[in-house]
Amino acid sequence: MSIRVVLADDQSLIREGFRAILERSGGFEVVGEAADGAGAVAAVRRTRPDVVLMDIRMPGLDGIAATAQICGDSELAGSRVIIVTTYEVDLYVFAALRAGASGFLLKDLEPEELRRAVATVAGGEALLAPSVTRRLIAQFAATPGRDPRVQGKLDALTEREREVTALAATGLGNAEIATRLGISPMTAKTHVSRAMFKVDARDRAQLVVFAYESGLAAAPGP
Repeated sequence: MSIRVVLADDQSLIREGFRAILERSGGFEVVGEAADGAGAVAAVRRTRPDVVLMDIRMPGLDGIAATAQICGDSELAGSRVIIVTTYEVDLYVFAALRAGASGFLLKDLEPEELRRAVATVAGGEALLAPSVTRRLIAQFAATPGRDPRVQGKLDALTEREREVTALAATGLGNAEIATRLGISPMTAKTHVSRAMFKVDARDRAQLVVFAYESGLAAAPGP
C-alpha cells in the first residue's frame, strides 16, 4: 500500500519536484497539493494523507497555523506533518514542532533522504536524529509562551519515566535507552509510551519538545 502524501508549498516548482521524487520511486502517492495554509488544511481534511510536507512561509494562513489546525484535530490524528524549511535554525521551525509537527527537513535534501523521511514519519517515528534538530529544540524551548500545564504533566511522570524522557531528548532510541539504564528494550519502549501518554505527546518529537520545556533536558553545548 502506498504512503499517501499532501504537498503544501507556495512555490509550484518545489511541489512538482517533491511529487516527481516521491512518485517516481513507487510506494508513494501524492493525493493533494496546496499553495497556502488554508488550502493545506482543506486538502488534509479531504484526502486524510499519511504525511503532509508543509512549508512554513506561505500567504494567508502560514505553515505553523496550518500545522496547529491539523495536529489539533482528533479526526486527523492519522496525518503527520513534516516541516520543510530553507534554514537549519529557525524559530518558526520550533514553533511548528510545538504545534505538533513530527520533525523537519531542509529543502536542499537529497531525493533518497526525502523518501526515507516520509516513510519514517508515516511509520510513526519522528525526525529527531540529526543533532541540529536537538539543538534547535533546545535553543527555543525556553522562549516565552510555555504551556502553563507543563509542570502538571511533569508531576504526573514517575522517576523512571522522567529518565527515559530526558534520554529520548538526546536522540537515543529505545534500544540505546535500555542499554543506558540496564533494562530491556521492551521495558524502555513501555516507559516511553507511558510518558508520551501522560504528557499528551502526539509522537516522539512532542516528547522531546516537552523534555526541554519542562527542564528535564538541558540545551546541548556548543
